[in-house]
Amino acid sequence: MHYVQEKWLPIWDEIAPFRSGKADDPRPKKYVLDMFPYPSGDLHMGHAEAYALGDVIARYWVQRGYNVMHPIGWDAFGLPAENAAIKRNEDPSIWTYENINTQKASMRRYACSFDWDRVLYTCDPDYYRWNQWIFLKMYERGLAYRKHSAVNWCPDCQTVLANEQVVAGLCERCDNAVTKKKLNQWYFKITDYAERLLSDMQQLEGKWPDKVLTMQRNWIGKSTGAEVKFQIEERAEPVTIYTTRPDTLYGATFMVVAVDSELARELVKGRSIEPEFDKYFDSVKAISDIDRLSMERKKTGIFLERYAINPVNGERIPIWASDYVLADYGTGAIMAVPAHDQRDLDFARAMNLPVRTVVKTDAEDPATSWIATDGEGE
Repeated sequence: MHYVQEKWLPIWDEIAPFRSGKADDPRPKKYVLDMFPYPSGDLHMGHAEAYALGDVIARYWVQRGYNVMHPIGWDAFGLPAENAAIKRNEDPSIWTYENINTQKASMRRYACSFDWDRVLYTCDPDYYRWNQWIFLKMYERGLAYRKHSAVNWCPDCQTVLANEQVVAGLCERCDNAVTKKKLNQWYFKITDYAERLLSDMQQLEGKWPDKVLTMQRNWIGKSTGAEVKFQIEERAEPVTIYTTRPDTLYGATFMVVAVDSELARELVKGRSIEPEFDKYFDSVKAISDIDRLSMERKKTGIFLERYAINPVNGERIPIWASDYVLADYGTGAIMAVPAHDQRDLDFARAMNLPVRTVVKTDAEDPATSWIATDGEGE
């Protein structure tokens, strides 16, 4: 096999069978982009598996007569690469490009359909200057802003991670435990494009995993509803709850606060429940937001031994902390209406909490069917 590779790779380099055509090429165009590898060493079988998928797609469109652009590159810019080099007492630039060259040699032996005339290095100033240019344009238009909030933090890489970079509570780069940390971070006003983004997401229904679509919708942040104030016993200030269904207020049978929210910590501070709360907090703090929002995941929580007052009927409702509510979504607290919200219903079922139907529909009673009704009804 090695002999065959050594014979044909130079020939392939010469004829470049997967070089994309020029701009005036009359063939229909197709762009295939794989996620760039991180140059932390050599490649492994996981890389081979991932790039085989992109290779199949690119070859498919080539065979169908398309002008396919299939570039490759390296995600080589940022603090993790610098920290990794420093740990090895090496110059970050030298260490990074040595790893890139090692990976490039391995990747060429994969014989994937990459256009080797189109190779990108995100640590190259000629590349990241355009990242800076785009950021400045967004900042000039008020689309970039700073906010203090909880983020996924890798103590080893000393950097913030996206939800997608946290796998089973570990950093996908170094496999060390990820924690939550409050930091000032830059954010983009995705909500300014919410309508268009949400509309296009309808094309993915039934094709993408439910938990990914849920995460994307929450990330987009588009929501229409009302704010309702709930008084908490033994607390001077009321808690503001955001709800998209104020018509279901009479059906609220409990309140849920994000386990990692400041409110949850305040409600248990100095109380007998605090040690138990700490254990629960520690058990869920490394779970990614994607998994926390998954409809498929078993609901967990802890009763905080505190109560709120439903403002429309004066009912005393228990306050729970759970990981299915996010601290940075809305106010980090929700009124739970299990009859008309599936996640609330799943939680109520797991914790044996009451279910009260206040919107009549033709569907079976959620208290017996365990399927929430979310239509307008009566």
